Amino acid sequence: MTHTGEVSRLLEEASRGDRDAADRLVPILYDELRRMAHRRMRGERSGHTLDTTALVHEAYLELAGLDRMAWRSRAHFLAVAATAMRRVLVDYAVRRNAQKRDGGRRAVPLDEVSGAMLVPDARADEVVALDEAMHRLAAVSERQCRVVECRYFAGMSIEETAEALQISPATVKREWTVARAWLHRELGT
Repeated sequence: MTHTGEVSRLLEEASRGDRDAADRLVPILYDELRRMAHRRMRGERSGHTLDTTALVHEAYLELAGLDRMAWRSRAHFLAVAATAMRRVLVDYAVRRNAQKRDGGRRAVPLDEVSGAMLVPDARADEVVALDEAMHRLAAVSERQCRVVECRYFAGMSIEETAEALQISPATVKREWTVARAWLHRELGT
């Protein structure tokens, strides 16, 4: 059975609540999830320790917590994974900002280091600001918000985004253009 056929079968089984199917799915898509995480982390400053693996694992934990998700396709799974990665990065940035406000630093035991190296201090404010802007965008256009998640957070192509969101590539291009302009205005960039 090809990976494509196996992924489709496992997605169908996972949609019916088979937890083992979901557990078997992730190793098949692991390299793709790592590429998504790597693309997302590529924009960080040079010299910063990036932990792509931790981002994938944290996103997997969020995905594993979804009960009876109706997976439509591989692209849909990856789009949901992109959303999970966004949440992981934002949650970490919020915690990082809270630590900065407290002024205290503490040693972190190795078993607590999951997403600890994902967002440098200098970028934490940017990640939080982007997330706040994404929430405002979702209030204006949920679809544009999902397009940004797929394109920016997951690094998905126009075609992959169209498949994941079940819209045409032309609509993805249009929504991507509008959403980027809207976010640039909101973020003052």
